[in-house]
Amino acid sequence: MTPELLALSLVALEHVVLVVWSQRLLTRDVGEAGNTGPRDDLPPLSQDTQRMRRALANHTENFPFFIGAITVVSLSQTTSLFTALAAFTYVAARALYIPAYRYGWTPWRSVLYMLGALATIALYLAAFL
Repeated sequence: MTPELLALSLVALEHVVLVVWSQRLLTRDVGEAGNTGPRDDLPPLSQDTQRMRRALANHTENFPFFIGAITVVSLSQTTSLFTALAAFTYVAARALYIPAYRYGWTPWRSVLYMLGALATIALYLAAFL
């Protein structure tokens, strides 16, 4: 497995952790019946749960761009030490982004987001150069 594909696998595992963490907090707030039901009329959620649900939404929105970047460098055979470092920078940034969002680390949440976004852009650029 290439380092880039390993990084992709690690981000997928981060996503699973984020889903489980978010769901556990939701269950804490609304109970099993509320979480397994249609969620039409949920009671107000705790700040922790709201943050984790937003973190999950953010991860879900950004993960496809990283998948695309890894796919492009892998299929175009432009993997290198640079692309491996960029991929693992994304992994680290997203791993730290989750608790940064959860615990409200300001301005670090935004800094980590930008670091991950720049790492993804770097992967795409590496495929063209």
